[in-house]
Amino acid sequence: MNKVSSLILLAFTCSFSLSGFADDNYVIPRTEWGQPDLRGVWNFSSNVPMQRPARFGERQFLTTEEIAEATVKRAEADANSDGALPIEGVDGSYNDFWIENAGIGGNARTSHIVYPLDGRVPELAEGATTQRGNYGSATTDASRPVRIAAGGIGTDGPEDRGLSERCLVGFNAGPPFVPSLYNNNVQIFQSKDHAVILTEMIHDARIVPIFDSEGGGSALDEQLRLWSGDSRGHWDGDTLVVVTRNFNNLTASFGSAGTSRDKVLTERFTRVGPYTVNYEFTVDDPTTYTDKFTAIVPMTKVAGLLYEYACHEGNYGMVNILRGARVLEAMAAAEAESQ
Repeated sequence: MNKVSSLILLAFTCSFSLSGFADDNYVIPRTEWGQPDLRGVWNFSSNVPMQRPARFGERQFLTTEEIAEATVKRAEADANSDGALPIEGVDGSYNDFWIENAGIGGNARTSHIVYPLDGRVPELAEGATTQRGNYGSATTDASRPVRIAAGGIGTDGPEDRGLSERCLVGFNAGPPFVPSLYNNNVQIFQSKDHAVILTEMIHDARIVPIFDSEGGGSALDEQLRLWSGDSRGHWDGDTLVVVTRNFNNLTASFGSAGTSRDKVLTERFTRVGPYTVNYEFTVDDPTTYTDKFTAIVPMTKVAGLLYEYACHEGNYGMVNILRGARVLEAMAAAEAESQ
């Protein structure tokens, strides 16, 4: 093992030992009005899979030996790599400089999902559908509306492309937050009776009123539905709990499965260290899944600013996708006429 690999291994081993045990001596900082202070920019990057590989069974954490083995393999792969990131259909796209695929503090979980105990998304409910898109010009058997974040079902119009391609919903911004290739950042603002959760991707801001107890305030009318749902917050001890309903049915329930119409999302934000917030979310959607599921994604504080992700202003990709499809159609028509 070379010196670099040894240092990386040491860092991962230390982070593993810290991630498995809470610091009972940690004193949570508080706002001027006495609530736990969650303010700041937080990063939720991770190389932990959302669903647990079957070989781990119900085991939530890697062993020290497994961490060591994975770290050495990663270091060796990096040493032999030119930094290129292969993405199907895209030549010379991004390299590792732009990719956030590992948590800042390291993470020793076998999966983000902790319930069900096997760490897997539950089976689909009867009648629930999945919608899978593609990045090429070929169409799929899916139909509008396109609820997936990336890819698409065709190129007839912008309505056939994914929600993030249309600058409507970020592919990792949720809610809930799901670690992805890049822009895994969120900024939290607080006042005594509100929290604002601002995502970097597509710069969506959820304004969350905070009530004295769960279910506080008048529920939003069933007919009023939003891309990010209607969020209501309350404090459970030192944890900010945000419950979101009234999604607009134009997004998937989770990933590419189902719809969001009947989804109830519960998020829990808990400050567990000077640089760490435990972010936990539970998806409860009986129309899509046979059971609810819960995931934990640690968020690490970032000493920096969150800048606007100006998606529409720079969205040349959408125009070029549609323009390219028209060119291909014209070429095919010309070839047919010549025969």
